[in-house]
Amino acid sequence: MPFQIGQTIIDRVEEAHGPAFPPSFLLPDWDPEILKEHGDWLLPRHYHTRSDRFITSLHSWVVRTKHHTILVDTCAGNHKNRPHSPLFHMKDTPYLDRLKAAGVAPEEVDFVMCTHLHIDHVGWNTKLDNGRWVPTFPNAKYVFSQIERDYWDPQTNPALDEEARMIFEDSVHPVIASGQDHLVADGDRLGDNHRDPARPRPHARRDRRPADGWRPGGPVHRRRHASSDPGLPSPLVEPLLHRPRAIGGYARKDSRPVRRLQRADAAGPFRCATCRPRQAQGRRILLRLRGMIRKSRQRAIASMQ
Repeated sequence: MPFQIGQTIIDRVEEAHGPAFPPSFLLPDWDPEILKEHGDWLLPRHYHTRSDRFITSLHSWVVRTKHHTILVDTCAGNHKNRPHSPLFHMKDTPYLDRLKAAGVAPEEVDFVMCTHLHIDHVGWNTKLDNGRWVPTFPNAKYVFSQIERDYWDPQTNPALDEEARMIFEDSVHPVIASGQDHLVADGDRLGDNHRDPARPRPHARRDRRPADGWRPGGPVHRRRHASSDPGLPSPLVEPLLHRPRAIGGYARKDSRPVRRLQRADAAGPFRCATCRPRQAQGRRILLRLRGMIRKSRQRAIASMQ
């Protein structure tokens, strides 16, 4: 069901939902005893006991502003050869039908924003058409991080494994070949400078800011409202908190939030919002972050009214 922030309407389009990853894949320090303590809320909605897997949702966000339709992340895609990842291998889902049911045809998408270029975030960037991979959204600009595009490009990173090369070749390179890619760097703005010339000047803009993340070039996209310009923290934030040990690979080591999260991880398994459950220290940090985001949204929305 869609919800609204200021003048922006946000909807979720789901590709798949169900048992996905074993706990040890997401949480190397997983202890099955945690189920005894947290089973009252984990079961059966978040954890599937028979398969010993977390239940996850694979979905996109549709963001409709006054002037643009934006698709955030494009799931795993159909007919993608992923022999090393059975969960995403040769899927066949009615994703585009669900997108249309949300009121959006592929031709109506103005921007496709890829928070990052992992296997489950770029699949529907392209579709199979007469044996060729072509952009699914023919009128859209696909927004990629310059840093990450260079990292996952086999031509600039020959150390990539086979699956990473396959993902780039069928889900990223066709977009580049069509000229629909738009590379962004830290601090770039979208909206005012990227619009149909026939349309009036947009009422909002989007800032791309760097974030401590778990892969190179991790962005946070913030929507700013022209009248009050308080900086409305958007829900369009990639998963920064899978676990601090993953953060450490790309994050700034002197970042205070990263150091705090790593200390929490050293004390015990850290539980993020999508990788529940979480232990007490990690829970306190996460709840504080949620509180900060909630208060910022409330202030921004109040200033718009």
